Amino acid sequence: MVLSAMTDAEVLAVAIPIMDNLMDASTAMDYERHVRDFTDRAKGTLTAERLRTICETYQREKGFFGARELLAILRRPHSILLLWKQQFTKAQGMYLAEMVLVERNGVVQVDHVMVL
Repeated sequence: MVLSAMTDAEVLAVAIPIMDNLMDASTAMDYERHVRDFTDRAKGTLTAERLRTICETYQREKGFFGARELLAILRRPHSILLLWKQQFTKAQGMYLAEMVLVERNGVVQVDHVMVL
């Protein structure tokens, strides 16, 4: 699989299950499942303790992840950035979920993910 040659539909077929897993693993505060698709670089930026702190804060203040709507797929020379409009179950308003995908040794991996 060559990330740069994938159509938007192919990118979404890979990205949506990865993002769904990230959201579900965050809700469960399951570090191993949360980082399973991360690059080594991304894994190095997030400890299990830090994930728990982030998730506890989000769940207390915003609730759980709600509906998500794709806003854009931005292509870069060596990565693809996906942006979604993200809702939470308790917090009013819209948030932004972003995920950067890269290809390492033929495998698509998450190099960055965040909800703002």
